[in-house]
Amino acid sequence: MKNTTIAALLAFLAAAPTSFAADFSQGRQLASAADFAVLAPRDRVATENRILTERLEALLPQLMAETKLDMWLVINREYAEDPVYFTLVPQPTFAARRTTMLVFSRKADGSVERLSVNRYPFGEPYTAAWSGGDLKAQWQALANVITQRKPQRIGINVSTDWPVADGLTKGLHQLLLDALPKDYASRLVSAEPLVVRWMEQRTESELEIYPHIVSLARAVIAEAFSAKVITPGVTTTEDVAWYIRQRYEALGLPVWFMPDVNLQRQGQQCEAQAASCSSHGVIQRGDVLHTDVGICYLKLCTDTQEMGYVLKANEQDAPAGLIKALATGNQWQDILTSQFKTGRTGNEVLANTIKETKKQGINSSTYTHPLGFVGHAPGPTIGMWDNQGPDLQHGQWPLYANTAYAIEGNIKQQVPEWNGRYVQIKLEQSAYFDGKQVIYLAGRQLKWHLVR
Repeated sequence: MKNTTIAALLAFLAAAPTSFAADFSQGRQLASAADFAVLAPRDRVATENRILTERLEALLPQLMAETKLDMWLVINREYAEDPVYFTLVPQPTFAARRTTMLVFSRKADGSVERLSVNRYPFGEPYTAAWSGGDLKAQWQALANVITQRKPQRIGINVSTDWPVADGLTKGLHQLLLDALPKDYASRLVSAEPLVVRWMEQRTESELEIYPHIVSLARAVIAEAFSAKVITPGVTTTEDVAWYIRQRYEALGLPVWFMPDVNLQRQGQQCEAQAASCSSHGVIQRGDVLHTDVGICYLKLCTDTQEMGYVLKANEQDAPAGLIKALATGNQWQDILTSQFKTGRTGNEVLANTIKETKKQGINSSTYTHPLGFVGHAPGPTIGMWDNQGPDLQHGQWPLYANTAYAIEGNIKQQVPEWNGRYVQIKLEQSAYFDGKQVIYLAGRQLKWHLVR
């Protein structure tokens, strides 16, 4: 591509190349994102609703029993939707119309009754317990549904520690208290444990499609870190970031944050303890590139960071020092993922990782987080970029089997070809923990993306 201004990038985007391929990790060859099947929005509905029904029928009863809740209420209003709401309702749903009430009631046989108390009924997979009347009648109907079933522990979405579990507004909370008999107030408990487990737990069907979603994310990075997009001395890091965003949007894959592309350059100062060694600007030969991107598709989100190198005119590969540094990054990943044990807390995983990396002489920083319906999902926090010590809230959460994570962090290592200055290798790959081992959903980066 001769010109990489934003206008030229968008023109190139419209051409949608279909033949690009990149050599990725673990023997996997990932084609261009243009070569992947991406369902049209209409065609996504059936898959999303099938998985929702499976989760409600098989997973929710298990989690309600695990968290000892007899009933779970999700109550919200249009423009103030509960964060968990869209994970519970069939598509296409864009809002909680007027006041929307969902009731999940655990029956004696362990199954869960799924009811809606709404002005506009959902239909499957819910049974309408009431529809049509005014707001006063709606609250009375909800009270009737609750008192008829006599639950002892009623979960509501209030939480001080987890934003995703704090979706019940103060106004609706008060209206609920006003509608219920006075002796029911003491039965209302935080549904926080249930919400976190619902959000973090992946099902077999979700794990079946997740690798495809991650492959799409990684393939666009491979396109962006190539001569198809980058002209050294012309293209800026901002140009590449916008290329990535527009490429995903053209494929109908929404990003959940603005992609970032940055660079490191021989001769620039990078301290061993610096939080970041990156800058932005025009890309030159010999630059190290890094990107951070995340997409969501079929209700599942990714979070990916990979590294690229812009070859000098006389080079066929990245300098040996950079190749070695990337290998050290992979070594850090292996140390981290070897610490994943069912029941171990995020803080314990972090402490063990730090201990082992120091033992092996690796200068690393770990800030790994769960993935799922949102990019920064609830579950065990395993370090933060600005806190390599225990997290007293989310770091205490234990690891469960069949949960997904962004294996995220960085290492710093001296590069002989850079006169001993440091390079920062920032990596992030989507993976899941099956209870025994961590499995990368679409491989991981073992080789540099090379811009020739």
